[in-house]
Parts: sequence; structure tokens; C-alpha cells
Amino acid sequence: MSKRSQPAWSPPVRNKERPVLKLYNSLSRQKEEFIPANGNRVNWYSCGPTVYDASHMGHARSYMSFDILRRVMANYFGYDILYVMNITDIDDKIIKRARQKYLYEKYLKEPRNLNDTVDDAVNVINYYEEAVKNAEDPDKKKLMQKTLDEIAASVKALKVAIESKDNERIKNSRCDLLTSAKSPISDWLDYKYGETVTDNAIFTTLPRYWENEFHKDMKALNVLPPDVLTRVSEYVPKIIAYIQKIISNGFAYESNGSVYFNVSEFDGNERHHYARLVPEAYGDTKSLQEGEGDLTDDAAEKRSPNDFALWKRSKAGEPSWDSPWGAGRPGWHIECSAMASDVCQNKLDIHTGGVDLKFPHHDNELAQSEAHFDEPGWVNYFLHTGHLMIAGCKMSKSLKNFITISDALKRHTARQLRFGFLLHGWKETLDYSENTMEMAIQTEKQFNEFFLTVKDALRSGYDEGCGGGWEPEEQRLFAKLSMAKEQVHAALCDNIDTRGAIDALRELVCACHVYLRGARARPSPALAAAARYVTDVLHVFGVVEGPRGGIGFPVGDADGVSLEETVMPYLEALSAFRERVREAARAGQGGAVLALCDALRDRVLPDLGVRLEDKPDRTVVKLVSKEELLKEREEKKRLEAEKQRKKQELLEAQRLKEEQKKISPAEMFRKETDKYSKFDEKGLPTHDHEGKELSKGLLKKLQKLQQAQEKKYNEYLTSINTC
Repeated sequence: MSKRSQPAWSPPVRNKERPVLKLYNSLSRQKEEFIPANGNRVNWYSCGPTVYDASHMGHARSYMSFDILRRVMANYFGYDILYVMNITDIDDKIIKRARQKYLYEKYLKEPRNLNDTVDDAVNVINYYEEAVKNAEDPDKKKLMQKTLDEIAASVKALKVAIESKDNERIKNSRCDLLTSAKSPISDWLDYKYGETVTDNAIFTTLPRYWENEFHKDMKALNVLPPDVLTRVSEYVPKIIAYIQKIISNGFAYESNGSVYFNVSEFDGNERHHYARLVPEAYGDTKSLQEGEGDLTDDAAEKRSPNDFALWKRSKAGEPSWDSPWGAGRPGWHIECSAMASDVCQNKLDIHTGGVDLKFPHHDNELAQSEAHFDEPGWVNYFLHTGHLMIAGCKMSKSLKNFITISDALKRHTARQLRFGFLLHGWKETLDYSENTMEMAIQTEKQFNEFFLTVKDALRSGYDEGCGGGWEPEEQRLFAKLSMAKEQVHAALCDNIDTRGAIDALRELVCACHVYLRGARARPSPALAAAARYVTDVLHVFGVVEGPRGGIGFPVGDADGVSLEETVMPYLEALSAFRERVREAARAGQGGAVLALCDALRDRVLPDLGVRLEDKPDRTVVKLVSKEELLKEREEKKRLEAEKQRKKQELLEAQRLKEEQKKISPAEMFRKETDKYSKFDEKGLPTHDHEGKELSKGLLKKLQKLQQAQEKKYNEYLTSINTC
């Protein structure tokens, strides 16, 4: 008997190509398919902060946006990401700010009589007047002039206090002067004594403090920490070696203790190209100088204005490290090249930063790194976040719209801020405004209410088990879920369009609400699957914290214990009790019992973070944050008070209207002696208060008013006689 052979199998025909991930690459200025250089592994370097002051919303724009991209690429697309970020703790801004802080604090501690204080203040004013005059930025000039005016006023107040010989007044005026003039005094002291500062520790304390504050802000925003964190101060020897390699490759030169990148030599090489990101900026010496820093004046040392510093000879009052070229410090651009290359070697899949870093910083980074390895293509994909605007304006202290991250978190939660970012393209300009945040808050509320509604439904018969049958309602909801998954995937493949993905989730949420309105309570795996999918995508975006797999936003979870799962059985029992009491009270006309039930709903349970919603057939229990419920209660009180106020205003208007009816038409104008001086026999004015005869037009108008009053007055008399 012959053996039967297995028949040939035919693979299915793909009838639709699924989208693949494409990212907007600044190197090509268009969306490109993302292809890592090494399988699934992604080497990602992100420019970190220069730590000399508090982090602001501009920082949040970049780091939260990149956190969203990173989470999506790792947790949705499944890439194995090595995320590297640097901390710039050696920089002209840091050096200057650290010196100023040190000198100002030293100045405050030194004994000084009042006359010396006044003399110093006058010198500061003279020095600062010149600085104001030379300021080019109009916003900065305006802010500096305001500061100058405040100092002048404080000096005047101190002189008056000295003349009064009132010690307490003198003390307060001196304190006000030193406070209002802190920035100009610091600048003036740095101008006079900056070169005397020699202790390197002074230049370490300030950046380390602000770095710690930066990490706190990132944690508060739920931004994932980098896999590798590098600091310039810890990389100086490797930076020196990196520069030496560039020199040996013929693309840099030493001059007077500094080292400069030779742009023309590099750009003239057929294998290389300078300013790959912004070719039109080639020769933009103003931008190049801003990139060199405030403390750098090296025009005479460079072979070309286009050249930029790799190593800066340290001047008096600046930190320094030994090098083959003498005591100095790294330039700004070289640090990123050296640190990123040390961790990721000669190939970066992704390099990220704010759009303002394109030129000269990132273009110089590319040139340095490609000169070091002497091969093009150090970065494959350059991603740049868009600008952040504050209510349509550039963020500026002079415009009083400078917002730190800590200040922003006092007004909105990290989740709300993240929703605000998710609703905008990561490479587009983001306007941080009331409208933006209101949209974010409403989006959060929409999803939160959906999760609360689904959780209640799952507890009320729409459980996750099978047995309900494959009804048309389930078929439609599963179809909506499948469609949403395809829409979300297409959106995320399209340059990680989180706004489009959220729109798709909203449509799925609406479909679930329609399902709940039309389907009776029964086992419903479709409803739970939809809610879990929405939660999972939001978890990928970073707006849902904790482990994946649940439904909705965690409420008060701690140490791995779910508050919701712990207390909900008790709350349901309480809800059932209340419902029975209400039914009994209705049957027996027990008004007092109903009042107690309402007090439980409106006052007691909201303090515990519980919302009860009365439906025609049952009571719905929702576990919500206590703060949210208290805000709702206060808003309800406000609306009730507003309603009462309008009611009182209406009653008062009606009362005045009734009082107006009681006035005789012959007397209605006679009391207005500030307008009229003579009247006819009917009480109609004939002359104004200056004795001038009234015009015919005005007489006609007043006559009509008197006739209207006569009609109201007669109605009033009729009502009296009827009574």
C-alpha cells in the first residue's frame, strides 16, 4: 500500500501593504523609512541641557517629546534602544554665572558702610547704562531698562532713608537695593573681579545643583532617564584625544593655545560636506559666534571666520585642564561628538535635539565626528523638535511669560502636559497656551470618564468572560477595535503622529459608549479588549503609569497595591446599602432619609475620592481623585451661587420696575434738576439746567417717555383701585 504525500501549500496573497515607520529626517528634510544600521538595535544620542539655571518649558518641549518618541519606538515598534544623553557642565554661560554667583555672595558677606554701598550702586548704574545702550535684542533691552529704573529708584529710596536716620528704614532700603540690583551688581563684580576667581570647585557646584534640579523636573514629568548619562567634566581626557585625532587627520589646527576646526579644509575634501543640515547657513558668522560663547573672542586667532573652537585656551578667571596645547577647556560642539562617539562609536542611528541647535551646533558636531573618523554618515537620522511659544509669543523674561517646569507643574499635572504635547506634532511649533491646555484637560477627562464607565460596566454584568454569544453588537465593536488598531498603526508609522493616534482612540471610545447604550448587560470580551487597548496605547505614550495590562489611569496605587481593587468591594456594598435606603424612603415618604443619602453622596464620599451617580435604574460608583471631586464640588457651589445672584438681580430689576410705575408722569422729570430748570403745566421740561430752551427733537423724545410713563402709572392706579 503506497503512502500518501502531503499536498503542496500555497501561501496567502497579501492584498494590502502595511505601513512601515517613517521619520522626518532633518538630513533630507523629508520623511524617510527608518532602518537601523544594526538589526533591531538603535543607537540614540540626545543633546542634554546646559545646567546653569532652572529648566523651563522649552526644555520640556524637547525632552518630553523625545520621551514619547522613545517609548513608542521601544514599546510599540519593539526596537532595542540604547539612549544616551549628555550634561553640559562646562560652558561659557556656566562659567560666567558661577563667577557672578560667587562674587555676589562674597560681596554680601563683606563689611561695608552705607556710603560705600551707595557709591557702588552708582557705579553699577553707570556700568549698566552702557550695557543697556549696547543691547541689541529689543526684549532684553526692555527688561534691562526696567531693572535699571528699579535700581535708580532703590538708590534714591536708600538716600532718603539715610537722611531720615531711621535705622530700620535704612536696613530695609539697603536690602531692597541689593535685591533689585542683584543681576547688575553680579555683572559689575564679574567685570571688575572675574579674573581673580581661580578655584575650580566654584565652577562645579553651580552646574551640579542645577543638574539635580533638572533630573527632578524630568522625573516629575515622567520622562524616562537615559540609559547612559555623560558629563563633559568627566570626559575631558577623551575629548583631548578626540581632538588630537582630528588634528592628525588634517582637519584642525592649533593657534595660541586653542584648537580650531578648519572648515574650508574639511569642506574642500571630496568625501565631506560642511553644514549638511543647514547648507544655507554656511558663512553665518553671527550664529557661529553665538555658538562659541560670550567669553570667547578669538577672531584674530582663527584662519577663517567660519572656523570654530574645539579647544579654548583658558583665560584668568576660567576653569582649566592640562592639554598638549596648554591649559584650556573643551569647546561647546566637541563635547557631544566625543561623548556620543565614545558610547556609540562611529555610527548613530538617531541624534535628537531642539530645532534651534541645527546650526551651528549639530552641523559642527557632524563635521567634527566625520573628520575624526574620516568618513561621512556619522548620523543616519537627525530629529529636531519644533519651537515652543507661550500664547503665541516667544518665551522671554521681559515679556513676563518665562515659565519654568516647576511653575508649569503647579498649574497642570504631568499627565495633562503630556496630553498637550501628544496633541501636537513633535516637529511642529507648539503653542503653550490656555487653549492648548484646555484641550489637553478635556482629552484627559474624556479618556478617564471612559475608563471609569467601562470599569463600572465590567462590575455590573459586562464581564470579560465568554458566553454572551457572537451578537451583532459584539461584531460591530470588534470591527471598530480592529479598525482603530490599523488607524493607530498608520498614524504612528507616519512620523509618530500621536495626534492622529489619539483621534483614532477617540473614535473607538465613542463606539464603546454606543455599544453600552444599545447592548444589555452580558459577558462582553469586546468591551474589555477595547478598554485595554486604549489603555495600552496611552501607556506606550507615557500618560498611564505602572505595569501594562490594566484598564485606565491608576488611582492612588502604592507599593504594588491597587487602591481601586482594595476598596471597591466596600464602596459597592455601601452603594447597594444607600440604594436600598433610598427605595425604602421613597415608599415611606422618608424625606430625612433621602437627605442623609444625598449628604453621603455630596459631602462624605467626595472627601474619600468617590463619586456616586444616580441613574434611573441604579447607582453608579466611580473612584476618582479626591482633588478632582473637590474641584467639581466647588464648581457646583460656584454655579449655584451664580444662579442665586442672577435670580436676585432679576428680582431687584422687577422691584425697580414696579417702583418706577408708581411715579406720576407730571413728577418724573422734576427731580432731575441737574438736567432741567423749567417745566410746563404737565411737568414736561422746556429748558435745560443752564436755562437754554430745549430743542424740538429732544422735547419730542421726552414727551414720548412721559406718555409711556403715563400708561404705566395708569396701570398702577388701576391695580390699586381693583384691590
